[in-house]
Amino acid sequence: MRRFWLIYAACLGACLLAVRVALARVAPPPEPPAAEVAAALVALPPKPEGASAPGEGEGPRYTEAACRAYSGDVRDACFGALALQRAERDPAGGLAACEAIAAPARRWECAGDVAGLHWPVDRDAAEAICEAIPRRKWRDQCWFNLALAASQVDADYARSRCGRAGMWRDFCYHDVNGEIAQVDPAAALAWCDLEQGALLRRKTCYHGLGKYLGRSDPEAAWRTCRQVPAREPLYRENCHHGIGWALAEARGAAALADCAKSGAYRDSCILGVSAYVKRLDPGEALALCEQVRGAALRERCEAFAAR
Repeated sequence: MRRFWLIYAACLGACLLAVRVALARVAPPPEPPAAEVAAALVALPPKPEGASAPGEGEGPRYTEAACRAYSGDVRDACFGALALQRAERDPAGGLAACEAIAAPARRWECAGDVAGLHWPVDRDAAEAICEAIPRRKWRDQCWFNLALAASQVDADYARSRCGRAGMWRDFCYHDVNGEIAQVDPAAALAWCDLEQGALLRRKTCYHGLGKYLGRSDPEAAWRTCRQVPAREPLYRENCHHGIGWALAEARGAAALADCAKSGAYRDSCILGVSAYVKRLDPGEALALCEQVRGAALRERCEAFAAR
């Protein structure tokens, strides 16, 4: 699987060239309407999980003049989109757009997104952006962004940045090792098998393994989960829970049928399906729990679906 950021950078360069040629020949396109700008704010993936939002070269083009014509949240969303648009080639311009955002927390989050998008070009400059963020929460998230950007390019670097992710450290290891699993499942499993940190970090390492590998290659995910050490039951449970979550992302509740492939950990897989479906339909998530055979896991499934 080709690394997302390499694809992104290649597409970005082609789009930038096309835009420059077009601007030299024709009048500029109309500014994006307020509805599109407002949608950009909603479209950003939830933090801290997942990579940064798409930036330059995707969707409508934003300009500083257009952003200043808006007000409130729409104005902030526009400047956030402008920052992402500039991030790869012009990080200083991206940060300037972030500074125009009224809400301080969004400014710092924006700076972290610029750093993540700029990392493939200049990792030292990206790290300097993270260092300059004054609030710990957003500075930690910035390091998380760099780790994600590096995950399928430089695994050792990515994991070392997770070590600086502070309050997001365990989430970072979960996501980053999951990304690594998509290109090197054996290396990702070996990392989890080191059993570093407290139980939460150890079991979520295996969850990330099942979840991310389950997204790209479910059969490989089942094979890998069968190799997870059985000395701690939560390790394999979390790995199969991750597979269930990944299957449900693609097929919703219909993914439950595939949980039979988890064998003795079928219930854990169903919990993963239910946990994801809860985002879309809590009632259906609760109904899925009825398929869990073990009383203790069924109780856990129902408690999560109902809360």
